[in-house]
Amino acid sequence: MNYLEHIGKYFLMLKQVFKRPQKGKIFWEVLFREIEDLGLKSLGIIMFISFFIGGVVAIQTALSVDSPFIPKYLIGFATKRSMILEFGPTFTSVILAGKVGSYIASSIGTMRVTEQIDALEVMGVNSLNYLVLPKIIATVLFYPLLGMIAMFLGIFGGWAAGVLTGLFYSVDYIDGIRLEFDPFFIQYALIKIVAFAFLIATIPAYHGYYVKGGSLEVGRASTQAVVWTSVAIITLNYFLTQMLLG
Repeated sequence: MNYLEHIGKYFLMLKQVFKRPQKGKIFWEVLFREIEDLGLKSLGIIMFISFFIGGVVAIQTALSVDSPFIPKYLIGFATKRSMILEFGPTFTSVILAGKVGSYIASSIGTMRVTEQIDALEVMGVNSLNYLVLPKIIATVLFYPLLGMIAMFLGIFGGWAAGVLTGLFYSVDYIDGIRLEFDPFFIQYALIKIVAFAFLIATIPAYHGYYVKGGSLEVGRASTQAVVWTSVAIITLNYFLTQMLLG
């Protein structure tokens, strides 16, 4: 029953979030700040991890297809499929759930326990709209770009791994990338990233907004936000895969 209560409060929160912003100028200022905090500052870690994940996938695939009867272009094919279908959208989103989700939950939770949110309400400001809506728009608009960068760098990292280790030839890897390329897979990945971005922005915001107590409770809310956001991403990933590819 406690879970049903939280689900109900979550959707009631979203009802307040998606109301028209009261002051457009302030809203745009907050939006660009959120794009920087939630998106641009996450670019470095996404680029670093994606490059090496692609290299690891290519190396492991190359070591698994050492039979002369298996064509080497399958290394590039497998790396491309892995990065576009799963590692690009899902793995990137789980990383962002930990980095960005904890930041959102702790920042909003700190505002709650220090009564800054109460001050906004007293001034007649829709605090949920002011705090959460810019985060949703920033993540939904910017995270598809992060996902595309992750896919590209992952595939490039696989190529670089082959060049550096000599496990496979560059021409075979590129042939595998070109083999049976389906543009729908890119659309599928972007749909997943947008859905995951919405969860990354709203679930931690919920945990932070409704926290009660002091700094210790804010830390616990941040941990719960990361856990439940990751669970929601993995669960939604299963259903989206079944609906879009099944």
